[in-house]
Amino acid sequence: MTSSSATPAAPDLVQLAQSIKQWGKSLGFQQVGICLPDLREHEPRLQAWLDNHYHGEMGWMASHGMMRARPSELHPGTLRVISVRMNYLPPDARFAKVLRDPLSGYISRYALGRDYHKLLRQRLKQLGEKIQAEVGALGFRPFVDSAPILERPLAANAGLGWVGKHSLLLNREAGSWFFLGELLVDLPLPVDTPVEQECGRCVACMTTCPTGAIVAPYVVDARRCISYLTIESDSAIPLELRRALGNRIYGCDDCQLICPWSRVAPLTEEADFSPRAHLHTPQLLTLWQWDEATFLRLTEGSPIRRIGHRRWLRNLAVALGNAPYQADIVLALQSRLGADELVDEHIQWALDEQWQKRSALAISVQPATEQNINASSVQTPQQRRLVRAIEKGLPRDA
Repeated sequence: MTSSSATPAAPDLVQLAQSIKQWGKSLGFQQVGICLPDLREHEPRLQAWLDNHYHGEMGWMASHGMMRARPSELHPGTLRVISVRMNYLPPDARFAKVLRDPLSGYISRYALGRDYHKLLRQRLKQLGEKIQAEVGALGFRPFVDSAPILERPLAANAGLGWVGKHSLLLNREAGSWFFLGELLVDLPLPVDTPVEQECGRCVACMTTCPTGAIVAPYVVDARRCISYLTIESDSAIPLELRRALGNRIYGCDDCQLICPWSRVAPLTEEADFSPRAHLHTPQLLTLWQWDEATFLRLTEGSPIRRIGHRRWLRNLAVALGNAPYQADIVLALQSRLGADELVDEHIQWALDEQWQKRSALAISVQPATEQNINASSVQTPQQRRLVRAIEKGLPRDA
């Protein structure tokens, strides 16, 4: 990926930009846009976000500082950013089916299939090589959620959508069910026009977030976000947030699910994003039995693998604690005590939660049998409302 030594004449750049968009679509991207590598207007907000420590344990965000808003510092000579998006919503997503069942584990739907990083990066590399073959020497560098870069503002500037109040990019035709990627190039291509922001007065994502992580429009406190807590954080999940996790064991889609724009999302055309059978509607107790070797084998090629077996068990322990009382759950939790201090802390919490539910059953007017416990007895009114909203607004994917 060398520096450019041959730049097309100005009139050719318009045609080249159109060709780039066509090539991108032939590579599986649903949309391709072009923007300037200038995000200086976002620097004050980024600094304020860091100053409030909303990045939690993600120290790399602070260490890179304002580089996230300066793509040309990542790849010197960058003149334009080619931004792309690729749909990932799988067929038969089973959103409500899994969220409704507290004995199943909910995995964010982007993670049910193959890890998207390699796939998108390879396609972006192919796009760069195609441009290079057309113009001669070209300096380019692909990025897929793998470098300190503000990809959503770049995508918005490139006309791919607008940033919603949940901080995700929204698109009229796809909601927010897509991955983003960037190709930094040293060509002065014509840029696209940003689209209008269309959230209006809607605050559904803010009021639906189970942990209140969206602390202001367009501002997410990662320390309260379930996706951060179950994926990025290597520490204990805060006690006051554990019940709010429900049965979510890897990520969370609630703010996307409640968004009215989610109802228009098309299904992915990529077979690699189809759900793996053992992750589609997984039972918590089945997942809890995986030893580390099984975890590594069954998550090979999946984004889930990077959290490791330890965090996997931590997340599952919380979900089992949130499940209805079952003697089998208590025995399963007890069987793993003593192997890891962090996991033990969450197991003990889960056991306490299970015993509290057992005690509540003992004084109930109903017989104290596991059959009397259903999903509604352990789910918050907020989660029940979300499930109803999914069933009504997303019947194809419920």
